[in-house]
Amino acid sequence: MSRSAGPSPLLEAALNLARFHQQHERFYSTSPLETALRLHRHARTLSALADRWTVAVPSVRRSPNPFAGADDLNSEAATALDGVLFMEGEGRPAEITAMIRELRSQAEAFTGGGEWLGNAMRSSWETAASMLEFDGLAEVMGERHRIISNDWLAAHMQSLIGVLLARAADMLERVDLDPAALRADLRGSRTGPARVYAVAEVISRAADLCCESAELVHDNERRWRVCRNRTQQLVEAMGVDVATTGAATGGGGKEPGTSGDPSGRTSPQ
Repeated sequence: MSRSAGPSPLLEAALNLARFHQQHERFYSTSPLETALRLHRHARTLSALADRWTVAVPSVRRSPNPFAGADDLNSEAATALDGVLFMEGEGRPAEITAMIRELRSQAEAFTGGGEWLGNAMRSSWETAASMLEFDGLAEVMGERHRIISNDWLAAHMQSLIGVLLARAADMLERVDLDPAALRADLRGSRTGPARVYAVAEVISRAADLCCESAELVHDNERRWRVCRNRTQQLVEAMGVDVATTGAATGGGGKEPGTSGDPSGRTSPQ
């Protein structure tokens, strides 16, 4: 039986990851779902407006009150979902301007998060190779690599979500939503509704990917627990081994005249 000079720093680092990143991922298995709900609501708002404009007859009357709602342009569903209200004396509704701003902010956050997570998984993949030398972890190496692959795929999804949301913001900003301009479009080619439908589809796809990303991270829950428990057992076994060796040799964990085994290189069997 080979003796260890105590728990390997590599194992202790792996145990730290299993403890703290399991908790971290519990947040990221639910947070994207909350984002998905907001994005789906925005998509439904835009679809409701496009539905309305597809059949609306543009008004030629002008209300003397600049805050009067535009009967031909508003959708009750869109107002209820996101508060979007077209008023006679205003330009693009403030709620749509806020939506564009939110899409850009979310795009930046997902792009940055995807890049960070991708880099972290590259590092984790290399670290996992070092763990292969521990026989005591053999039975959980499949689980550990599945965790990394799930997170790596989620990183790619986050990057794609960022790209989609940035494009959706660009597309929506290109639609002239000033009431006068929108009415002119509805009297002509009606390209506005088609453009808004397209924006809704892009946002919906981003929302779906948020759900898929959350599902991948959630799949890690049990796998983290299995890896953590086995690593903890191995760390504790190494601690017992060095204590036993120290007692047999008078303390210090080495037999007289020996240099000792490399730390953490072999697990007690």
